[in-house]
Amino acid sequence: MKILVIEDEPLLSESVRSLLGADGYDSDAAYDGETGLEYALLGIYDLIILDVMLPAVNGCEVAKRLRAAKNGTPILMLTAKTALDDRIEGLNCGADYYLGKPFDTRELLACINALLRRQGVQVNSLNFGNTALELSSAILSCGDSEIRLSAKEFEIMKILMSAGQNNVPKEHILSKVWGYDSDAVENNVEVYIGFLRKKLSYIGSNIKIEAVRRLGYHLEEMSA
Repeated sequence: MKILVIEDEPLLSESVRSLLGADGYDSDAAYDGETGLEYALLGIYDLIILDVMLPAVNGCEVAKRLRAAKNGTPILMLTAKTALDDRIEGLNCGADYYLGKPFDTRELLACINALLRRQGVQVNSLNFGNTALELSSAILSCGDSEIRLSAKEFEIMKILMSAGQNNVPKEHILSKVWGYDSDAVENNVEVYIGFLRKKLSYIGSNIKIEAVRRLGYHLEEMSA
């Protein structure tokens, strides 16, 4: 499970992420509303922990824009604004739960677990166009044709299929697949994108990986 923490206080953000890591969750951090919204729109997160008072774009506006974009990722709002009107506003903006600061870590984890349970059974495959990616086997399939992906091909394809038509920056793919401390460069991403394009063609997929200068990659469904 992957969780996005959008919080402008670095110490609190790291504290929450450390707590999540100890409980077995993977997490990313964003420190302003604009960056947080960009990350959230990638569609790769199972839950968003969102502060209300953020620079650039406030938390309520982030939630509104996500819901307007048909993004149904559960949102847990963390904020010092705990008055009744503030809680009502947060829920009306699109949040699923509203937790005031300071909070008990046990309550935070309980809220996270409850929201994730609402999502139901974990998805076993991702689909786009006529193509499916099996998450348990790393098999990319189209009809009766299928091919097994390498570890890095699988991670990149998973990111792209989760994001769909939303652009994913090269830097994001590089950091998620190779890691922040890796010596890999953007050319590594381009090479593996080339591998994936060939494999999509091989199985007769009707989706293509489009590159947009300075914005990254996204998927498109080709017309018949």
